[in-house]
Amino acid sequence: MANENLNNAKKEKNDEFYTQYRDIEREMNAYLEFNPDVFRGKTILLPCDDPEWSNFTKYFAQNFQFIGLKKLISTSYAPNSKPKDVPYQPTLFEMESEVFSEEKTQSNGKIFTLTRDTTGDELINVEDLEWDYLKGDGDFRSEEIKALRDEADLIITNPPFSLFREFLNWLTEADKDFVLIGSMNAIAYKEVFSLIRDDQMWLGNGFLGGNAYFESPVSQDYAAGVFDIETGLVKFRNVIWFSTLDHGRRHSPLKLMSAADNFKFSKRKQVKGAGYSHYDNYDAIEVPFTDSIPSDFEGVMGVPIGFLDKFNPDQFELVGMSGNGLLPERYFLPNQAKYDRPYLGGKRMYVRVFIKRRASK
Repeated sequence: MANENLNNAKKEKNDEFYTQYRDIEREMNAYLEFNPDVFRGKTILLPCDDPEWSNFTKYFAQNFQFIGLKKLISTSYAPNSKPKDVPYQPTLFEMESEVFSEEKTQSNGKIFTLTRDTTGDELINVEDLEWDYLKGDGDFRSEEIKALRDEADLIITNPPFSLFREFLNWLTEADKDFVLIGSMNAIAYKEVFSLIRDDQMWLGNGFLGGNAYFESPVSQDYAAGVFDIETGLVKFRNVIWFSTLDHGRRHSPLKLMSAADNFKFSKRKQVKGAGYSHYDNYDAIEVPFTDSIPSDFEGVMGVPIGFLDKFNPDQFELVGMSGNGLLPERYFLPNQAKYDRPYLGGKRMYVRVFIKRRASK
């Protein structure tokens, strides 16, 4: 149901989700614990957010001095560029400002910047944000936002789900570091998996318990079954962080048993007493669960896509993926032309990530 509702949101472009402060803090703490200077001296751009509501803006503004930022830039889309059923009313903050414009409040995006202490309290925080209207509607594809992208060292945001692929291309063409939220389904995109395979991007630290909770102005309209009327939040389990910033969990090795021990002691009934089957169309074995990966197998293994959340590049090599044309032909068997996904004993399997154990150093 969650996947279905997320897809509906994408189709209708009702995919404006506001990330919870605690989730942002948890993710950024993972990068800071690995490298306390990861943000020091950096200019951060937060596009695709409404700076007045965005918890990304609040987090980085409140922690500006603590993490050593040089500059914070946050931009939003103009209300006129959003779906018609998304309610909009200028806030008192905007209406009482000397730069308020009745015309621009609908047609122009906003930009908030933070670089200095404007209040005289010798602190740099959310109270020191300065704002104005953008010249355009705030679309990240505009030359105005591209210029901000090129100025920034790091881009962090929760882009519209419907534009994730385009937004990622927008980032990679500028060769920028980033931290993004997106659907786990995006891993299957050829350009996304290529970046992960080539160690140019990886999964972030992750949401607590794998559960992502968002605020959305149109939650009740489409999110039946995942919208909690008491909290006002939408829950998704297939939403993850993508990042180019390193974190400690990425280098934590999986603790695995040998093939023989899995055969004897595995808690998985598909593996215990059964072992591992070889695909009919790929030169690889089927490993149905990440915790069932044999520690001593030297060949190629097909594992569930969720493996990437625990992938340690020091422990395993990503060989390819089924269904997107990124598995090298040397692993094809004669039946591959007939089946684009792993085929096992007369059954077509789910999409698989193909991995190989790295040699011990």
